[in-house]
Amino acid sequence: MLTTDFVPGSPIWLDLGSPDPGASRDFYSALFGWSLDSAGPEAGDYGFFRLDDRAVGGLGPLTEERAAPAWTVYFATEDADDTTARVRRAGGDVRFGPVDVFGHGRMSGLTDPTGAQFAVWQARDTGGLGAVTIPNSLCWTELLSADPAAAKDFYRSVFGWQEQDVPFGEATYTVLTPIGGGTSSGQGGIMQLTADQAAAGLGSHWLPYFEVPDADATIAKARQLGGAVRAPARNAHGVGRFAQLIDPHGAPFAVITSAGPAD
Repeated sequence: MLTTDFVPGSPIWLDLGSPDPGASRDFYSALFGWSLDSAGPEAGDYGFFRLDDRAVGGLGPLTEERAAPAWTVYFATEDADDTTARVRRAGGDVRFGPVDVFGHGRMSGLTDPTGAQFAVWQARDTGGLGAVTIPNSLCWTELLSADPAAAKDFYRSVFGWQEQDVPFGEATYTVLTPIGGGTSSGQGGIMQLTADQAAAGLGSHWLPYFEVPDADATIAKARQLGGAVRAPARNAHGVGRFAQLIDPHGAPFAVITSAGPAD
């Protein structure tokens, strides 16, 4: 499970690039009970989503050319320059960076060889998320990939992630853990894009999952607020009930009510 004891390669941050940050603030605040703490114009109108004063993500305007609204997952690194070089050597692309973000940290925006975008964060004054796995916070990260085998090779080279392939219906799901992690330290997974998803124009992308008390109630609320369902709610034994959603500007995310010990 995700924790805030960040180690190299673990999810440490995520933020939303939006064409209308004000509207996105209103949507996620109503859906998850978040507030937004603006860093001001000197920070490019970037803001921090907070839950009970703990940071649960960021929000800012779209800054990259032709960028689509999306959540970006950041992975922890002790050396952003070295990790960026590893990405290049492994066949990935560097969209920007490494660059210092005031005194907060150093980051790069990257793309894996299958087309999925992500970022890395070398923490300095700002360590990362203040809350994970509790209701209305990040609890899982999932890569939907056009080529899972290539993706696994790439991320293994860059982060050294450990992998465990498990059956998931008619598909195979790869559970990811950081170096030295055990079965309880899973942080995310890799899954093949379906033929229907590919036909609909979806490419490889990282999908954040947010823990919620009641998946069906959250889905209904998202619809009321102008969002949509991309993949309907389903149950998975020992995992929970989850669904993929799209916010009013088209950014995909997922919600899950995780299974308890008795499930």
